[in-house]
Amino acid sequence: MFRIAFAGTPGFAASALAALARAGHTIAVVLTQPDRPAGRGKALQTSPVKQLALSLDLPVWQPATLRDPAAVQRLADERLDLMVVAAYGLILPEPVLAVPRLGCLNIHASLLPRWRGAAPIQRAIEAGDTETGITIMQMDAGLDTGPMLSVWREPIHADDTGGTLHDRLAELGARAIVDALAGLEAGRLRPVAQPTSGVSYAHKLGKADSPLDFSMDATALVDRIRAFDPVPGAVALLARAEPVPVKVWRAVRLDGPAPGEGTGPAAPAADNARLPAGTVLSADADGLVVACGDGVLALTELQKPGGKRLPVAEFLRGFRVQAGERFTLPETT
Repeated sequence: MFRIAFAGTPGFAASALAALARAGHTIAVVLTQPDRPAGRGKALQTSPVKQLALSLDLPVWQPATLRDPAAVQRLADERLDLMVVAAYGLILPEPVLAVPRLGCLNIHASLLPRWRGAAPIQRAIEAGDTETGITIMQMDAGLDTGPMLSVWREPIHADDTGGTLHDRLAELGARAIVDALAGLEAGRLRPVAQPTSGVSYAHKLGKADSPLDFSMDATALVDRIRAFDPVPGAVALLARAEPVPVKVWRAVRLDGPAPGEGTGPAAPAADNARLPAGTVLSADADGLVVACGDGVLALTELQKPGGKRLPVAEFLRGFRVQAGERFTLPETT
């Protein structure tokens, strides 16, 4: 068993922390992001990792930075074998990486070198990938560039969202890190350099990702909607005198549905499909049907401002949309 520091913040990381604790490793300290205001009341919120650590009676440290020499010394004083990192949110400078006897291991939610960076789960779905996984890697000074200790593969299903895939990968990551530490202890794991080809970057998610551009291919829009459920959410802006942002939680391509999506309502006539991208072709209980740059999309689960996520039939009962209206990007309204 190892003496480790654990660094992580969201629920994805909490799954790994729980697994390491169950496996019997000595967790000398848990590092997590400082408490931050959230919600309408802006009350301070503790991270899922902090909540779990406190419930396990583990010491918690929430530094604003690890670049202070005093922070490096505090870690050095713990006489660590390893540091395990999962979605921590702070960069580990080289002096910190050098502190543990066996270095720092990262639980990364992709098949490296594809989707290095902050949002690998969502970017994989957005890109239409059919497979992802967990890579346990030895951290170095680069952005997810270190050698790999183990790779665990996971299919991306046609109906996966960012949320469902996140939850599966969180559990897979927990199993993978426990297995990796057992392998290190037994001397059966050796680091392997990442391939030099196939590198891609999963840029951080933000509000700028939310707007839907209906000039895109319909399949790409379906993938984007799935990827951004639940965060940051996909938004279709209905062009009215006062534009209305409508969140889109589920959609299906009509002129060639993705596997597992079913057939949905009948595709509209070809003449209608030639209308400008974003034009509403029909709005009924089967779906809110919209012309795209390539293909036709039926929006089947939506949410109006201040409302709840609703199937399209219920949504349209409380929010009238007519054929001929149009969804546009914010800068074009």
